[in-house]
Amino acid sequence: MPSNRVVVIGAGPTGLEAARLAAELGSPVTLIEKKDVPGGMPIHADYAALTHHFRDASEAMAEMIDAVTSNDLIDIRTGTEVTAVDGEAGAFTVGLAANGSSESVDAGAIILATGFQHFDPGRETQQYQYYELPDVVTIADAEKMIKSGSFVTPSTGKTPERVAFIQCVGSRDRQIGNEYCSKVCCGISSKQAIEIRQMVPDARVFIFYIDMRMYGYWENEIYWPAQEEHKVNYIKGIITEILPKGGRLVVRGEDTTMGRPMEVEMDVVILAVGMEPSEGTTAMSGILNLPTNKYGFVETAHDILDTVTTTVPGIFAAGAAVGPADLDDSIASAGAAAAKAVSLIRSAGVPV
Repeated sequence: MPSNRVVVIGAGPTGLEAARLAAELGSPVTLIEKKDVPGGMPIHADYAALTHHFRDASEAMAEMIDAVTSNDLIDIRTGTEVTAVDGEAGAFTVGLAANGSSESVDAGAIILATGFQHFDPGRETQQYQYYELPDVVTIADAEKMIKSGSFVTPSTGKTPERVAFIQCVGSRDRQIGNEYCSKVCCGISSKQAIEIRQMVPDARVFIFYIDMRMYGYWENEIYWPAQEEHKVNYIKGIITEILPKGGRLVVRGEDTTMGRPMEVEMDVVILAVGMEPSEGTTAMSGILNLPTNKYGFVETAHDILDTVTTTVPGIFAAGAAVGPADLDDSIASAGAAAAKAVSLIRSAGVPV
């Protein structure tokens, strides 16, 4: 039956913002989250600070969550999964499962906000020996250490003297199929490099990159301060392998600026892993009959002029469900999806 309710799937930053805005526009909202607590990656992956303003992640997400939980028009369901979707635009029926029980809710529109997952550097190749060498970590692992307030060499617990970042791990890689730039990795690495230098002032920090890609204000807010104020070393090069040697890591590759082989010793190596479609995005695209592109992200009606409307009427997608996105992009697309969802309901003649 026709409904003025918007169902939002996923309670990360994108889903929280979409739910809040749809409710502010007058629609009742059911916000579905598979995990037991909302917040998405910033909460579940223990983000320390948000890129690029260095805002405390827990504090920022607490504000977003409070804006949703304090709104009487929003019914948030944690520990809940979407099992089926029937109907059409203006009159969907969404099947839910939680704690062994099932129910359904009616919805006039659906917003998919299922986010992303980090690339697993051990999935395709072990050239960086992520699973074998404890001192080879990812930016997600490093973020947890930074949030804990103690950045150390994992194998020894000692303060590292030399730390290296390797960019584009799982991005811009035709061999594994992720040919796209994940957009945020350069900025996150630079943010973490600054934080590590602040926590361990005597450590030397290096970033090995193919190209540095900074968007919007990131150039002046992260990239230049990392070099000029915090003395982070940026080296244009390609890293081919990491080997253990005498309790340290030997990083081998090519300095592409100088056109010569390179071999340096490090205590910790951080892999700047990229974004991939989340398990939730993959599962929900099947349930919702949403086409995906060759990388597994949800296809939208128009890559440029309409980035949130899917090919299924009444269903919208936002944030990293449709492709690599930073937090600014995700919040902006959440607003667009909420506006379009409520507009669709009103155009169908359902009172809001």
